[in-house]
Amino acid sequence: MFWLEIAVLLGMILIGSQMKGIGLGVMGMVGLLIFIFVFKMKPTDPPIDVMLIIMSIVTTAATLQASGGLDYLVNLAEQIIRKNPSNITFIAPFTVYFLCLFAGTAHIVYSLLPIISEVAAKKRIRPERPLSISVIASHLALTGSPMSAATAAFVVVLAYPGALVDIMMICIPSSIIGLLIGCFSVFKSGKELNDDPIFIEKMKDPEFAKSLDTESESSGTPLKPGAKKSVVIFGVAILMIVIAGAFPDLLPRFSPGAATLAVAKDGSLTMVTIIGVVTLTASAMMMLLTKTSAAEVTKASLFTAMASAVVSVFGVVWMSFTFMNHNQKLISEVLGEAVAEYPWTFAIAVFIMGVLMFSQAATTKTMMPLGMTLGVAHPALIAIFPAVNSDFVLPGYPTLLAAINFDRTGSTKIGKYVINHSFLIPGVVAIGVAIAIGFLLGTLLL
Repeated sequence: MFWLEIAVLLGMILIGSQMKGIGLGVMGMVGLLIFIFVFKMKPTDPPIDVMLIIMSIVTTAATLQASGGLDYLVNLAEQIIRKNPSNITFIAPFTVYFLCLFAGTAHIVYSLLPIISEVAAKKRIRPERPLSISVIASHLALTGSPMSAATAAFVVVLAYPGALVDIMMICIPSSIIGLLIGCFSVFKSGKELNDDPIFIEKMKDPEFAKSLDTESESSGTPLKPGAKKSVVIFGVAILMIVIAGAFPDLLPRFSPGAATLAVAKDGSLTMVTIIGVVTLTASAMMMLLTKTSAAEVTKASLFTAMASAVVSVFGVVWMSFTFMNHNQKLISEVLGEAVAEYPWTFAIAVFIMGVLMFSQAATTKTMMPLGMTLGVAHPALIAIFPAVNSDFVLPGYPTLLAAINFDRTGSTKIGKYVINHSFLIPGVVAIGVAIAIGFLLGTLLL
């Protein structure tokens, strides 16, 4: 029966991931329906906490976008990339990493991918190199950013004072080191651009050749009047969340009682409350002080993407939670001993689930509670956290497809066997190194 149940679980995830958008969520609900009415599983509580966190954080990021703050940040990043064309394989991914770390979303990378591709091609550097590792950088930044839904969900799962600071203290430096090694892994990958037969063929087109030989200036997107002000407000919100996570004693505390979404059993505020109140207050301040209308925020692309994220988490995580809870004893018997003796093996399970779910937040909310049930210690779980970024393995994630489409030279591509694409090696290397360094840092710092 277990194998039939897991076939349903994986089948719904695979079908949903192919449908894109809200497909993962609605197919998750189909799986939940089957679990409840066919297999008679008792449903768990839906993941309301993660859904509220996603709504709060993405709304704030969408407000930053609508007020011009994201354009300002992209302009700064573009200037950095264009000033160092010869070292673009290293400069671009680190620029992308810190930009996404601040913004808490990987989707900001879309604005930089065509710039990275263009600068690399003009310098006759194979665009596949900086593009592939830059996409991985945009994903890695989410496991450490206090403004990412995945990190916020992980803080809720860990549920101990100072969890956010511990995650940042381990995951940010380990991801930076992983990213650096990832850059080296692609530094000489593939043929040099001038020796690539596809590029040579493209250069026979006079217009294509002229476009690469013509110097182009920075896009210099006109900024809205309140762009810089919105970035400052967003930065203050990040700082407040970090301080709240680092110094919980500074926050109001109420009488102990039954735990709720807003207040923990000991009377302390939950991270759902802290993140929701701080981020949406920041959104209000941005709208008021930059004269950005609420209608502009709801039209922002990030706000639109939020609906898909919430529906996906609602369906697939609820289905997965129900399956895990129903089979908790069996899963603990099968995995418990191995994971207890070799905690790093749990990273493999997290990585595989991340491949299927196409969502860091959903993978975090599904797998990290399982890790705690199996007895994986907090430092080990934090070290394993970057494994949720494995959504690059199957080349269907939007950031990967965008990078392929923006590379006019054709060097960034999907291979004959689908998974042998441009992003596989840098992704596996960067995440593998990040996890290894995370275990080392966890031993030293926690």
